[in-house]
Amino acid sequence: MNKPSASDIFASPETLTEHFTACRYIADEPLATAVFLAIRLGKPLLIEGMPGVGKTEAAKAVAQILGRDLIRLQCYEGVDAQHALYEWNYQRQLLAIRQADKADIDIYDDRFLIERPLLRSLRNPEHTVLLVDEIDRSDHEFEALLLEYLSDFQISIPERGTVSASQPPVVILTSNRTRELAEALRRRCVYHWIAYPDPGREAAIIAARAPGVAAATAEAVARAVSAIRARPLAKPPGISETVEWANAATVLEKGGSPWPEAFRRAIGVLIKDEEDLALMRGELPRILDEVLA
Repeated sequence: MNKPSASDIFASPETLTEHFTACRYIADEPLATAVFLAIRLGKPLLIEGMPGVGKTEAAKAVAQILGRDLIRLQCYEGVDAQHALYEWNYQRQLLAIRQADKADIDIYDDRFLIERPLLRSLRNPEHTVLLVDEIDRSDHEFEALLLEYLSDFQISIPERGTVSASQPPVVILTSNRTRELAEALRRRCVYHWIAYPDPGREAAIIAARAPGVAAATAEAVARAVSAIRARPLAKPPGISETVEWANAATVLEKGGSPWPEAFRRAIGVLIKDEEDLALMRGELPRILDEVLA
């Protein structure tokens, strides 16, 4: 079978949704539309949402759909140009100067340039998808550094001049909204908020990601997790924890534990905070009685 072209993949949001599903990512219509518009308009896509709702996985799925390499820039406090843009290999430059004797040498040649994610994406826009992950963990200075890149898809290297992309690269930024992002950054992006899925869609996600889990188990887990997230938890479980809980309960059930007991014993796969576990010890039996009734 021939690989579908970009024009076929992005013929419509509905077509894109089908390709997401083929990658085992259950995208709803708003997300598919946001991705469709970002790529067709040549704009970055900013995806916000609570931790664990599938923001990073969406970027991975886009790269898989396009058949491109994913370049991931994981943000953190203090991330700077050397980690995001480029840096010079000073040791190699010094060695080249010593070996050159009196011959002329360009110490700002490509062989001395170490590409970081932003520069790599500019130089290979047709083969890559750039993920700027958890941009909210960086500081305002780093956001300012990104503005030139996001505005014109170019960066300035003082020793070399301006490097521009031959075509708009596919850029996806994610944020857990631990802090407010600058308006200047938001204006440059197509925006989408990913909420926790409803039980029906989460059951479909479990079925796609954990085919060994029975449909009834997937539906029960999805309903239970929806009820658990409604409790005042410090760290509500994400979708990946939901899938892991369904897998773990299935393993225990096959080992002889009945459903309610299997779910209870596997709760440490779902809940990863001591205070939340203490709360759920009292709440879980009631929740399981409701979803398994």
